[in-house]
Amino acid sequence: MELLQTRVVPVALDQAYQRRQKDAEGEFYRRIAGQGPRHDFGNTTQGFYLATATGRLLFFNNSRDPEKLERMIRGKLEEFAKLDEASAAVAALEAGPADPRWNLRPPEGGLVVRVRAKVMGGYEPTDDPWRTIFQNALSRDNLWITTAEHRALVAGGLPESLTTRIARFHLVDNTRGEPPMWERQEIETNSLSLKDGVVTGHVRLRTAGGDRSYEGRLRGRVETRDGVVTRFDLVASGDFYGRGPFTPNPPPGVFPLAVSFTLADGSETADRIPPQGARGWLDGYLGRGGE
Repeated sequence: MELLQTRVVPVALDQAYQRRQKDAEGEFYRRIAGQGPRHDFGNTTQGFYLATATGRLLFFNNSRDPEKLERMIRGKLEEFAKLDEASAAVAALEAGPADPRWNLRPPEGGLVVRVRAKVMGGYEPTDDPWRTIFQNALSRDNLWITTAEHRALVAGGLPESLTTRIARFHLVDNTRGEPPMWERQEIETNSLSLKDGVVTGHVRLRTAGGDRSYEGRLRGRVETRDGVVTRFDLVASGDFYGRGPFTPNPPPGVFPLAVSFTLADGSETADRIPPQGARGWLDGYLGRGGE
């Protein structure tokens, strides 16, 4: 931690955005990533990069081992200290306009809700330390609520656009990787309702081939004050089945999955991260576009 706080400028980003952005930030990222082995920007460039302020790549690695990563950073910093670039002034980049498709902001007047999911049991015992980490993982995403939906919640309603978004993009098992989202036609039941501040409902989701499914009950509370939602707490608890291409090694058979929703207050950096389901498709995520 001291190394990251004193010797480098740490940046965490979703490379699916930066490798596509048509702006100064995207160009600078591609300048760095293009020097590494993952330089096809039509595919993932995921990994760890150490670069100079001018964009010179010092190393690329995709290891999850923190000790190995620390050794590589320290070794490359020693090499960097011998370069003329280490003491040279570097001109600031001109930011210019940001690419709006890949610089998403929550709807003005809307809400951000923190979403967490956890597999509650069913895993087979393992001695693999990395698999153990995934088995105990608590995922994090954000739900965006539009201005119109915010007004509807204040008025005591629960719009279909919001209940559909919750089911399609947030009742997923994203505890071991990036999950496939549900298609609209895969929603078999979605009976969420709001009465006297209490949310109740039942949801059943299933792919046509039956290779993934989720069925659960939901309960929560919504509170408002002076025309603003001050509380949005919701919990879904049910049974999940299946896996996606990037969510391997689930528990065998049907397993319990819980998903919680809590109103964000903006105090966490993660509150500003766009929902994964909105990646490159904000209108679709918000229900304003086609399928």
